[in-house]
Amino acid sequence: MSTLLPLKTLLSHPRLADGPLVVVALCAEWCGTCREFQPLLERIAAAHPDMLTAWADIEDDAEIVGDIDLDSFPTLAIFRHGEALHFGPTLPLEAVLTRLIERISLDGGTTQPIPAEVAALGRWLAG
Repeated sequence: MSTLLPLKTLLSHPRLADGPLVVVALCAEWCGTCREFQPLLERIAAAHPDMLTAWADIEDDAEIVGDIDLDSFPTLAIFRHGEALHFGPTLPLEAVLTRLIERISLDGGTTQPIPAEVAALGRWLAG
């Protein structure tokens, strides 16, 4: 069973109200790097059951992700309690991604500006 949730089901997840770290991978079906990235993210999600990890296809989930401008695939958006903590492309390297998630979990976010469209996705997650 996949540990990655479809983005459309994330809003109704019972643990969302508890305020876990929510990692959303913004990808595309046609992206070969994204297809390689998916099993890596599945392993990380399985190793961190305290967080929720979702997979969003920017085309299939366009009504949710809206007009988020992506420069590169895969791109991660990380939230807690609907607040955007991180947004940016990531290397499909397991150790790098694990360190990034752990740092954000401990430090509470990034110093990089968060686009308004990503903040809107966070508000959607907060209900």
